[in-house]
Amino acid sequence: MSPHAPRSSPAPAPSPAVRPRRRSSRDRPTVLLTGAAGVLGRALLEELLVDHDVVCMRHRTPLGDPRVREVKGNLLEPRLGMTRAERFTLASEVDLVVHSAAATSWQLSPENIHRTNVQGTEAVIDIAERAEAPVYYMSTAFVANPLSAADRERFPGAAAYLASKTEAERRLRDARVPGVILRPSVVMGDSCTGQIAGAQGLTTALAAIVLGQVPVVPGAPGTRIDCVPQDYLARATVDLMRSGVTEGEFWLTAGKRALVLHDIVRTCADFAEHLGLPRPTPPRLLPVESVHRLLMPLLDGTALPARTRKQFRNYAELLLVFQRALPFETDLGRSCGTEVTEGVLQDALLRNLESWADDRSGMISRIRRQSRSTARNAPRFHPQSGGRVRERAS
Repeated sequence: MSPHAPRSSPAPAPSPAVRPRRRSSRDRPTVLLTGAAGVLGRALLEELLVDHDVVCMRHRTPLGDPRVREVKGNLLEPRLGMTRAERFTLASEVDLVVHSAAATSWQLSPENIHRTNVQGTEAVIDIAERAEAPVYYMSTAFVANPLSAADRERFPGAAAYLASKTEAERRLRDARVPGVILRPSVVMGDSCTGQIAGAQGLTTALAAIVLGQVPVVPGAPGTRIDCVPQDYLARATVDLMRSGVTEGEFWLTAGKRALVLHDIVRTCADFAEHLGLPRPTPPRLLPVESVHRLLMPLLDGTALPARTRKQFRNYAELLLVFQRALPFETDLGRSCGTEVTEGVLQDALLRNLESWADDRSGMISRIRRQSRSTARNAPRFHPQSGGRVRERAS
């Protein structure tokens, strides 16, 4: 593991420990995985199934995967909504616990976010303690980005999310079982296919740039947006499990290789042309301080549609948390997993955009036809007539 955590890290990272763990009677250890249907959970499931038996705790919708056993559990309910017998049965077969489920939508109430991410984590730890199983907890690298008092008031959802992750980390440190805290940055889709489970805030923001719907982006041109493909994150996590590491804190980030905002915006514009769409007008890149101090207070007094104002607020909130002037430390390629390079990240960004476009091929085709129709019908001026005679494009 890296010898130094980021300066603003909430706590110094202890050295990783390898402890003998209770062996399963089978050749393959049994893992309890929460959040298997989520953005990172799907990638974790595929990596775990290589050499583990997996029990997936899900809430409402069944996974429908014949390779796993499913149990119902609700992070919002006391004791996960399970009976005493159900908890006992689950604990009796579990060797390892990977807790990836969380409330990640900042549009939820702060109370809901706290209950899910803190009390829900405590309930999962309780299962692990009964099982005497180490816990691998999926936190976030952005606990190292503390918000100011003004930003906490302006963006209560983001503030509640970061506070809940910090508190859940503390609860795991105090648990009676060993725990590994994993701090990924922004999760991208698969590095090869670009596919990702469900909607994701960053992809939505990138798509809006491709479509020319974002006139202003909060952030300086050189701001780092630390993103890592989901398969790299899953592989690093399971590498630690395979190695028997049961304690420590690991930063699963791009670090100094992180893409910068200016390059991300340019890639989105190039991709729009690749799709046959009009090249979007580059959005203005404004420092976050200027956006919050000058632009945000003016939004409510404009004639912009409510949806546009809300969308911009969401982007401002995302980039407030996700951008970083100094690079994170990273353990990828050092203590676990594989280091991500700038080339890998650039290719992964394109794969993510391609996957988004494939899922919305009908919409892309309509926009392409509309733009071509507009171009054909655009008036043209004859220079020799001084611009007074106009004809339609043939």
